[in-house]
Amino acid sequence: MPVRLQKYLADCGIASRRIAEKIILAGKVKVNNKIVKELGTKVEPGKDIVHCYNKEIKLPTKLVYLMLNKPRGYITTDRDPQNRKTVMDLLPQDLKVHAVGRLDKESAGLLILTNDGELNQKLTHPKHKHEKEYVVKVDKVIRDKVISLLKKGIRLEEGIAKADKIARISDVECRMVLHQGWKRQIRRMFEALDYKVINLERIRVGKLKLGRLLIGKYKFVEKKDIVDR
Repeated sequence: MPVRLQKYLADCGIASRRIAEKIILAGKVKVNNKIVKELGTKVEPGKDIVHCYNKEIKLPTKLVYLMLNKPRGYITTDRDPQNRKTVMDLLPQDLKVHAVGRLDKESAGLLILTNDGELNQKLTHPKHKHEKEYVVKVDKVIRDKVISLLKKGIRLEEGIAKADKIARISDVECRMVLHQGWKRQIRRMFEALDYKVINLERIRVGKLKLGRLLIGKYKFVEKKDIVDR
């Protein structure tokens, strides 16, 4: 059956549907050797030939899921024109997966990578409310008022950013749970309250916990380990 082009790109594991839309609008996708920029375009898998960044893409024959303990200093992208270290440098070259969401360069912890576009979409879209849990260390004492403000919500460019849950670990460290996933969200929330984040580690996405996985290492997991359905 024909499917929307952005869904096809997501199902091929290229990126989430939202990112796939940007790739299409940028003119990086060809259908039957013609550049397509219309988001409503439909393709028929197995019949239409689709290229993304001049490489033919096809639906994966096997869905793969893995978790990586991302070190600080690596960027979350498939390729970098500035030749900086990326999370893909930590994986075998023949493993064709893409990161679900992102962690900024100076953040560490749990990163899920997969070729399952549908799962990528579910985990990254806020409407599905999949939780992400972080351990955050800041540069000064976290006052009760700060905890209250983070729960109530901080206004950022995208809207109101809230901590779904927050618990103090020490005077300068806390656990935060979010379902939103805006760029550098936690850092910006604390910056708005005159705090600086000095260490940020993600320890859980959905059901999947980082556990004792060593920094820079990865392991394969099952979809059921991440979400219930």
